[in-house]
Amino acid sequence: MIDLRQLRENPARFALGASAKNIPAEIDRVLELDARRRQLLSEQEQLRAEQNRLAREVGPTIGQLKGQLRGRHGAEAAEIESRIAELSAKPSALKSAIAEIEDLITSIDPELNALLLQVPLPPDDDVPVGTSAADNVEVRRWNPPGFDTSRSFEENRGFRPRTHLEIVRELGLADFERGVRLAGARSYVLTGDGMRLHQALLRFAVDFMTIEHGFKAMSVPVLVREEAMIGTGFFPAGREQAYLVEETRRGGGYDLFLTGTGEVGLMGLHQGEILDEASLPLRYVTVSTCFRREAGAAGKDTAGLYRIHQFDKVEQVVICRADAEESRRWHAAMIGYVEAILQRLRIPYRLLQCCTADLGPKNAAMIDIESWMPGRGELGPDKSPRGEYGETHSASRLYDFQCRRLDMRYRAGGVAGRGETTFCHSLNNTVLASPRFLIPLLENHQNADGSVTIPESLRPYMGGQDRIG
Repeated sequence: MIDLRQLRENPARFALGASAKNIPAEIDRVLELDARRRQLLSEQEQLRAEQNRLAREVGPTIGQLKGQLRGRHGAEAAEIESRIAELSAKPSALKSAIAEIEDLITSIDPELNALLLQVPLPPDDDVPVGTSAADNVEVRRWNPPGFDTSRSFEENRGFRPRTHLEIVRELGLADFERGVRLAGARSYVLTGDGMRLHQALLRFAVDFMTIEHGFKAMSVPVLVREEAMIGTGFFPAGREQAYLVEETRRGGGYDLFLTGTGEVGLMGLHQGEILDEASLPLRYVTVSTCFRREAGAAGKDTAGLYRIHQFDKVEQVVICRADAEESRRWHAAMIGYVEAILQRLRIPYRLLQCCTADLGPKNAAMIDIESWMPGRGELGPDKSPRGEYGETHSASRLYDFQCRRLDMRYRAGGVAGRGETTFCHSLNNTVLASPRFLIPLLENHQNADGSVTIPESLRPYMGGQDRIG
C-alpha cells in the first residue's frame, strides 16, 4: 500500500506512476474520500473535547443547582430543574453526535481502503517507460566459454538440437500423458532421473544461498489466508491467478489460497511486528511448492514444462532498513547470486530491465533474468528451432510497499527503544524454479548421442552421476 501522506502531498506522482504502469487508479476519488474522512475526524475530535470539558464542569454545576433547589418552590424551582435537565442532556447529545460521525467514517473506510489497495507503487525514475514487455531493455548477457547465442545451437555444437519435450520423452524424464490424465491440462509427472535432477537443482540452490551466502532457510505455508495475499501485494490485482480453497462454504471461518511463490510466506512471517533495527537485514530463503492458474495464458506454451500450474521454487527475500540506496545495493546483490548460479551451471542468460508497463502494481523496479533455451523460438529453414531466451528469474525492489500493507516496522535502538517506528523495505528474487529450469538445463547440455551431461556443480546431488542417457 502506498503512503497516503505522500499521495496528498504529490498526487501527480502517483497518477503519472499509475499511467506509466497502465494500471487504473482513482487518485481523485481517493483524495476526495480522504479529505472527507479527515474532516469528520476533526469534527469528532472537537466534539470529544467538548464532551471532556462537560464531564469536568457539568457534575459540579448540577450539584450546585441541586443545592439551590432546597427551599425553592414554584416557578423558581421549575427554572432550576429545567437547567439541571438541560445540562444532563448535553453529554448524551454529544455522545449521539460522536456516534453518528463514527458511522459516517465507517461508511467511508471500505471504499477508501479498496481504492488505496489499487494504487500502484510509482516506478523509479530510472525505469524505462514502455507500453508492454516488448519495451524491456537488455542490461547485459553472459555466455559460457565457447558458446555464442548470436549463432544457432547447431553452429555452436555441431548438431541439431532437440527440444526439451523430445529429450524428456526419449530419456524417460517426464510423463505428460499420465500427468494430464491425473490433474488436467498443464500437468506432468517427473520420472526417474528427471525427478532426481529436479531435486538436485533445488538442493543445490538452497545450499548455495545458505552455506555460501548466509541466508536463513525457512519453511513456509503454501496455503494462506487472504490477508497474507493482500499484504504481499498479490491481491487484488492478481486474484485471478490464485487457486481458492473455499473453506467458508464447508463451515470454516475463512477461505484459504494456494500461493504462487514462497515470497508470500516469507514476507508474512513478520506481519504486524516491530523489529529490532539491529536484526536487519533479514535474509531468508525457502523452497516451496507453488501454484498458479495461468489465467489468460490459453494457447501459449501449453505443451511441456514452461507454463505449468504446479512447480517448486527456491525464493530469496531480504527485509532491510528504509533506505533507498540500501535497497538498491541488495537488489544488485540478489541478482548477482542468481548470475553466479547460472554461470556455475553454464547456462547462457541475459538481464532485462523491465519497463514501467511490465512492473506490476508492487514493484518500483524489476529485473528479469532470461535463460537461453535452444528448443524455443521460430523454426529455421531446416525446421529446427532457432532458440530464444525465456524468463526463469525475476528480481524485485519494492521499498516499503509490502511492509506498509503488512504493518512490518522497525524501531531504532531496538524493540525496547523509544524511537519512532519506520516501515521496513523488502526485496525478492527467484533463486531457481523447477521444472521450468529443466528446459535450459537439458537443452543446453544435450549431446549428439542423445544423452545429457550433468553440470559438475550438480553431480554431488546426483550421487556422482555425470550424465543421463
